[in-house]
Amino acid sequence: MRRQFLLASAGVIALTGTAFAADLSSQAPPPVFLPAPPPFTYTGLYVGGQVGYAWDNDSANVFVPAAGLLTGPISPFSFGVPFSLQPDGVIGGAHIGYNLQIGQWLLGLEGTVDGTSLSGSTSIFTPVGWAAATSSENVQGSIRLRAGYVWNRLLIYATGGAAFTGITNNYSAVSTSGFGLSSSISQTRAGWTVGGGLEYAVTNNWSLRVEYRYSDFGHYEDYPFAGISDTLYVVGSGHHLTENQVQAGFSYKLDLFPQPAPVVAKY
Repeated sequence: MRRQFLLASAGVIALTGTAFAADLSSQAPPPVFLPAPPPFTYTGLYVGGQVGYAWDNDSANVFVPAAGLLTGPISPFSFGVPFSLQPDGVIGGAHIGYNLQIGQWLLGLEGTVDGTSLSGSTSIFTPVGWAAATSSENVQGSIRLRAGYVWNRLLIYATGGAAFTGITNNYSAVSTSGFGLSSSISQTRAGWTVGGGLEYAVTNNWSLRVEYRYSDFGHYEDYPFAGISDTLYVVGSGHHLTENQVQAGFSYKLDLFPQPAPVVAKY
């Protein structure tokens, strides 16, 4: 009798525990289903910065009229004395742009503003005296298209568009008679630029890049001593400015559209 009572009690306890456990499991929070993350894309608005090194080649000529025939800035009797300025220095600044990625192809538009320490000087000896020229550039900018191909997170691209630079040329000269002058001329030049680079997205927002560009700011002339009729016959300087630059930088893609919220299952 006692044995049957013990067996019955054990059965009741077992059934009670099973029901209690089932009740607890029914009170567990519903599972949360996170949506699959969207595939990575370069599409979007981005901002960033860059820094690097640039070196210029300014192929120039000093126009020297024949002695006693100074009739204007560049007279029919002028001849050119060639010289070369090669400014170089650090270049760095900021950029902003927008990319559109379709499949593995990318098309974008980017603008840059850079400050520079580019500077260079040279001396020129002419039949009528001695002259010196110094060239410096403080600010540059560009507006360019970018076109490229994306492998996973790596982008290889070509770029090209318009380039701008601010140039200050300082001139000084001493004639054979000992008469000296100095002059400073500043101007903004517009030209074209082409190049290419590599960019890698470290995260969905941050990316690193390295880029090379060649720029041509065209031909122009300065007349630092125009209108001065003396024994100093150095009256004009013609220039053709080109530039090479290599820069490394970073970009941050802005999240203009929020990610979808997690989905909670309902029962």
